[in-house]
Amino acid sequence: MRAKSIHSGFALLVSVLSCPNLAAAQVAPIDASLARQYFGEARTACEQDGGKLWGRSLCGPMLFVDPLTRAVVANQSDKEGLLTGKDEVFVGRLSDRQPVANAYITWAGVKWTMIMWPFMTKDPLQRVKLMMHESFHRIQNDLKFPAAGGANDHLDSRDGRVWLQLEWRALRQALTSRGAERRRAVEDALTFRKYRRSLFPKAEAAERELEMNEGLAEYTGFKLSARAEPELIAYLTRQIEQAAGRPTFVGSFAYSSGPAYGILLDASAPDWRKGLTPQDDLGELLRRSHGIKLPPDPKARAEKQAAQYDAAALRLAESAREATRQKLIAEYRTRLVAGPTLLAPKTAAGRVAFNSTNIVPLEGVGTVYPTAKVNDEWGVLEVANGALMVIAGGRITKVYVSAPADLDARPLKGDGWTLELNSGWVVIPGERKGDYILKRRE
Repeated sequence: MRAKSIHSGFALLVSVLSCPNLAAAQVAPIDASLARQYFGEARTACEQDGGKLWGRSLCGPMLFVDPLTRAVVANQSDKEGLLTGKDEVFVGRLSDRQPVANAYITWAGVKWTMIMWPFMTKDPLQRVKLMMHESFHRIQNDLKFPAAGGANDHLDSRDGRVWLQLEWRALRQALTSRGAERRRAVEDALTFRKYRRSLFPKAEAAERELEMNEGLAEYTGFKLSARAEPELIAYLTRQIEQAAGRPTFVGSFAYSSGPAYGILLDASAPDWRKGLTPQDDLGELLRRSHGIKLPPDPKARAEKQAAQYDAAALRLAESAREATRQKLIAEYRTRLVAGPTLLAPKTAAGRVAFNSTNIVPLEGVGTVYPTAKVNDEWGVLEVANGALMVIAGGRITKVYVSAPADLDARPLKGDGWTLELNSGWVVIPGERKGDYILKRRE
């Protein structure tokens, strides 16, 4: 599980792999002694790396947050005196307008790695991986890898999902093989990858953006959490197997492909990270390192090799899923496109937290986030039954929910959402009959 948020300014879009409803979860208070232990584990991992992975240390400010009480335990003091030293850690409370997520944030004058306390699992591998993943995000801008995430809606289609999962299966086989057998599995993975991208014209650029963001962060987490290569390979292949069970791959596929390509590159081209840029493609780097030549038209070879990875059963399962998906899409279009809606404009100051394991792309319109929380100048919007978000220029610009039932109610409420409206903002009629828009009071 992982949670992320969209930060202010450029509206950095980062994926969320989280519990769908943290508010309903039983969240234990933050144990200061455990927090101190976990901070020590993070420090040990980054000190053992010594900056070898990315040319600089990942050690730095880190804080754990209880999402319900907003209680904070940090590994250092802040610059505004909001935290108090206690038992070798620092405690306090996160401000109400700061979204809680697994992410990097700037708060109280410090740039932090923030992690939600419920995600601090008892599994030490998962725990350290999460802390190192988020620590990479804290320094990635300094490494010239700005956070980005292309729209990978094609990975919610039947063919996109089939060929992605075949690529994963081949990568898993490559990770557990050696010599000629590994090379054959790598060639299969790259063939499936190339064929999938040939089916969707914008796939290459969109996939690369997320792999060079979340993929590199997850690779970092895996690399610095395992104590030995066998443990690393077993842990990674287990995650790839589990990834196939996610409801959608649109915002999360790079959590599997990124570390898989990274670990394979470590074996075939140990210096692959030197000179790496956001324009590089992990698959292409791996192809070069193995001296593999792919056919210009990979369809024939892809279809032939697919049979070795149980493609027939996979296609049957994905066809059934596609039928269910189309029904869901029709329901969302009826409610959030054709039906009366409330439009909340996303400002540059706005922040969004959402769950990317169940997002539903609506072609030509936007993406539906079944659960989300939006903090913006107009107030706080909590969504439990779907919000349609429109992305333009790399940032969310509009948020649509179903029209409110009573314009005079406070908080405003609709089908599966509530809005605490700030003073100075009003609800006015939209262009269509029954539509509404949030607008600053004149």
